[in-house]
Amino acid sequence: MHFSVPDTQDLVDDAGSAYVGYNVHINGLYHCTVRYKQFYNLYEQLLKDSDTPLPEFPKKKLFPLTVTQQEERKSCLDKFIQTIGQNTNVNNTELLYSFLLCAQIESAGCPIINENIDVFLMDGTKINFDVSVTENSAQLLKKSCKQIGLDDNLYLYFSLFVVYQDKENFIVLRKLQDFESPIITLSNMRKIGTRIVIGKWYWDTEYDKNLLHDPMALKLLYAQALSEVERGWILTTEDIKCRLDSLKSRGSKEKYLEIVQSLKYYGHIQFAPCVCDYPQPGSKVLVTIGKNELNVRAILLNGHPEEIAFKVTRMRCWRIITLHEGNDKAGENNDCSLELSFEYLMSKDQLQWITISSNQAILMSVCLQSMIDELLLKNIGGVKCQESTGKTWAYMTRDGNTRTIAGDVTPEVFDKTTKENDLNNRTKTEPIFKKITERFSAVKINKTTPVKSPVLSRDRQSNADGDLLENNAFCMIGDDDL
Repeated sequence: MHFSVPDTQDLVDDAGSAYVGYNVHINGLYHCTVRYKQFYNLYEQLLKDSDTPLPEFPKKKLFPLTVTQQEERKSCLDKFIQTIGQNTNVNNTELLYSFLLCAQIESAGCPIINENIDVFLMDGTKINFDVSVTENSAQLLKKSCKQIGLDDNLYLYFSLFVVYQDKENFIVLRKLQDFESPIITLSNMRKIGTRIVIGKWYWDTEYDKNLLHDPMALKLLYAQALSEVERGWILTTEDIKCRLDSLKSRGSKEKYLEIVQSLKYYGHIQFAPCVCDYPQPGSKVLVTIGKNELNVRAILLNGHPEEIAFKVTRMRCWRIITLHEGNDKAGENNDCSLELSFEYLMSKDQLQWITISSNQAILMSVCLQSMIDELLLKNIGGVKCQESTGKTWAYMTRDGNTRTIAGDVTPEVFDKTTKENDLNNRTKTEPIFKKITERFSAVKINKTTPVKSPVLSRDRQSNADGDLLENNAFCMIGDDDL
């Protein structure tokens, strides 16, 4: 996950006391506002729950902070949360996920009521039902899959995405994570034309075989393949297109998929046109990610097209850089404010940095990270699984009250109309949050830390610095790959 604390806001509690709220952004979007004491409470619980060494936490102060000290604390908290985001032993834990969901719900401050929401399949089919803002992405995905009749054991192969769609464009803006409320995240984006869609979330196309026996899973795969062919994400010839159209008219889903699976860019996510410094500086490119590679299609200055495939196993590390250009809302206009840079093994003894300037840079990084997780998981013979530890934790609200985290969310927990005394009288064993985790988090990979690059912040003119974590899939390459 890509964390940052770009700014703060001055707030006043119910007692009239002023305090500083730290605005936390995750994967390029505002997520929540947290007080120092909430961060500290999280830090103390992480110390107890994790055997992994944690980064230094900014110390408490006895007296009010000066302006300089406030800025130093913000920078320290920013570094702390970024480091947490890089640590796979921490960033997929129930404790952190539950804390982030609680903080997002509390920060939204909206009435805890059921809202009507639309979830779409890739072919435009709409599912409509009522959900609470306290329901996270995993709960909404399960509810959606249950409504369309998908086998309960297969929903982990899919995920929810926020996309922008009009008559000409289909742009994937964000993969919804299990620590966020889809309703709140969608409202934070404030972008007209966005919708939530169900799409597959795996990279090894061999997993298709696990889904074809289920009629609804087959329908989901077919709908996605059909839409990607029609959008031009999957390349076809005129002859193949005619064959596919014939199969579509006959409703032959399996035969349609059989052909599409053999085509180039099947299983890829395509991004909006952007700029890359390779093969030439300022090259206008089309980037796709899939089948364990990042593919760049460029139109060179001489008018000739060129295609380059960068294997994920040959990326030693990467980082995200935020470019300050007076716009904090990446992705809401056409000005590039993010860069993805990766160090690539061009030949046996040559490493080279490649930089892509795109507002979807963080999503690219999320895709690369997921691909590496899947590669490492497959390498140790792991399987998709999801288990709850059964542990409980305490979430500290801004006013200093604590509530137990474990089990299903109850709408009354963050309902502003609920009396505070009733909230304080909850027993320590009362369940509030249910297990939320990424599907790979239950698999332990000994002493491996897949690349989780920090989000660096700099001016366009300045040099990029920062600690980079190694890509442990990088060591999987052999002489044949060179």
